Amino acid sequence: VQLQASGGGQVQPGGSLTLSCTTSGFTLDTTALHWFRQAPGKEREGVSCISSRGGRTYYGDFVKGRFIISRDNDKNTAWLHMNSLKPEDTAVYYCATGGPQCYLSAGVMDYWGQGTQVTVSS
Repeated sequence: VQLQASGGGQVQPGGSLTLSCTTSGFTLDTTALHWFRQAPGKEREGVSCISSRGGRTYYGDFVKGRFIISRDNDKNTAWLHMNSLKPEDTAVYYCATGGPQCYLSAGVMDYWGQGTQVTVSS
C-alpha cells in the first residue's frame, strides 16, 4: 500500500492550492481517503475525509467552507482543493487511509503518504 501526496508550495494569504494523493497497492473504491496536517509544535489534525465512493465528505471545523475534497477511483487519486488560504493553514499535509469509514483521527489511520509542505505567507 502506497500513498503519495503532492502539490504543496508557497502561496500568499487568500490564495489557492490543490493537493493530490495518488494511491497504489489497494482497492481504492473500498477505502475512505483522509487529509491531515501538522504544523510545527502542534499535533496532527484531521482536515477532511471522503467516503469510498465519494458520496460523503467531512471537514474539520477550521475549514469553514474553504476546502473541497474529491476523488477519482479510476485514476487512483484524491484531491484537496484549498481556497482562501490563511497563514494558520501553514503545515505539512498528509493523505492517509484507515479502512472504509471516515474518521478524522490520526490514531486510527493505517497508511500514510510522505506529506507535502504548504506555506501561506506574504
